Amino acid sequence: MDQPDRSANKKNWRRVVRLPTSYPLATCLVFVLVVSLFFLAFPGVDVWVSSLFYKEPKGFYLRNYAFFKQIRDLGSFAVVAVVVWLLAHLLLKLARPERPSYVPPGVTLFLLSTLIAGPLLLVNIILKNNWGRPRPVMVDVFGGDSPYVEVWRITDYCQTNCSFVSGETASAFWLMALALVVPRRFRVATAIVTGLYAALLSFNRILFGGHFLSDVLLSMGLTLMVVVIGYRLFILHPPDWLANERLEGGLTRIGERLHGRRRSDA
Repeated sequence: MDQPDRSANKKNWRRVVRLPTSYPLATCLVFVLVVSLFFLAFPGVDVWVSSLFYKEPKGFYLRNYAFFKQIRDLGSFAVVAVVVWLLAHLLLKLARPERPSYVPPGVTLFLLSTLIAGPLLLVNIILKNNWGRPRPVMVDVFGGDSPYVEVWRITDYCQTNCSFVSGETASAFWLMALALVVPRRFRVATAIVTGLYAALLSFNRILFGGHFLSDVLLSMGLTLMVVVIGYRLFILHPPDWLANERLEGGLTRIGERLHGRRRSDA
């Protein structure tokens, strides 16, 4: 009797472990909902976690360590490097339209669209500039003038570039989208490297007093949700007009027209 029970338990655990990969969008939605409800029910956790890295009179003292500053700088460099790499290959295709794109245009569209829709539009423009949540360094508990504000509560204590949610966390976790489009043999390694780096950068933002724990967790969930939606739209099930063949043909025609204009001008 024990052996069948153990086999059944193993199968059940495997199903649970596979849920995030089988239902990624639902997983992201549930994650955002659970994190939101948790911090609404226990707001003191946010303050407690940030207080671990705050000491009078230095404040958030770890922000002065060069190592942590370098981690933050690396995040901006990594995102810019990926964008430059994608745009360079796009320009190369237009310059040599007779050659196939080195990076499939659907991949370029997926990565750039999710970067714009997630970290840029949703996080930095909509949430950070409209929700008004004070950063930890602005909160009275840590020497500031503003009260602690719960997640999803709109206030006017902060006017722009506020704490809710973390823009740098969003950009860092967006890098995990690379794991979905690199060759299959590199996907696990890419997911591990980008995931660990994103987690380290997010922790870094808490150390600096720039964000609460809830800010980085919700930023991660919202960004990955945008990535999952973009992956379905541009990679897994693209409409005909977004299919790689259509996009490739369109870029070829644009490149040929540009070459034709250059020849006529010459």
